[in-house]
Amino acid sequence: MSMKDYTIAFLGAGSMAEAIIAGMTSKEMVPSDRIIATNHSNKERLTALENKYGIRTSQSREDVVSQSDIIILAMKPKDIQSAIAEVKDFLSDSKIVVSLLAGISTQYIEQLLETNNAVVRVMPNTSAMIGQSASTITGGQYVDFSTVGLIKNLMTSIGTTTLIQEEEMDAYTALAGSAPAFYYYMVEAMEKFVEEQGLNKETAKPLMAQTIKGVAEMLATTDDTPTTLREKITSPGGTTEAGIKTLGQHEFQQAVIACLQRTTERSKELREMFEK
Repeated sequence: MSMKDYTIAFLGAGSMAEAIIAGMTSKEMVPSDRIIATNHSNKERLTALENKYGIRTSQSREDVVSQSDIIILAMKPKDIQSAIAEVKDFLSDSKIVVSLLAGISTQYIEQLLETNNAVVRVMPNTSAMIGQSASTITGGQYVDFSTVGLIKNLMTSIGTTTLIQEEEMDAYTALAGSAPAFYYYMVEAMEKFVEEQGLNKETAKPLMAQTIKGVAEMLATTDDTPTTLREKITSPGGTTEAGIKTLGQHEFQQAVIACLQRTTERSKELREMFEK
């Protein structure tokens, strides 16, 4: 069965759902008339998506699920119980459930469904909006390799997808899911430097963006470690070394590690809170 033969439902029509819809339609992975979206009450939002991408929409979750092969949970995590309660009776065994919900395990979704449906969990990040997400994916107890492969392929519509173990998801949420905000936060500091130096913001912004893009490409395409790459441009007594030493004096690496640790802990806390 080709990807184009699947009908895909989105329960929730927010920005992440739109990013995936945009990726699938622009790359012609799935015909627009085989994509159906619904949400709780915002009909204007559904109409906007229908007009922009040519997809089908409905305000009936039951109808959407009944017509679909793959059901993507894209609502707010707090709405998971009510959403599944509405649709679980319409899930035949062959339907695949894909969750984009932070802090919600496949085991918990399986418990809510009370079925043997395959449940796949995907954690994209906001760069999905431009097709550059670094997504992680893991499968529940009823998932086979072919199903994971199918959803992994589907998610290439918004960037890269890496298969992980579910117990690793909290840490990878920090490294990939939340990490764009941390990089933006560092750039915010650089913007303050731009202001202090009286530099032109319009000139500085593309330079900063291209520098980050270049660093990302170097990390992705060379065999050198980050340490080696840093050392190659840190000449003794030079400007870069002076900056690195200042970061060290302010315990920059320790702050980053603490940030990632706390993000991981919070992901665990949210999961425990949702699954009580």
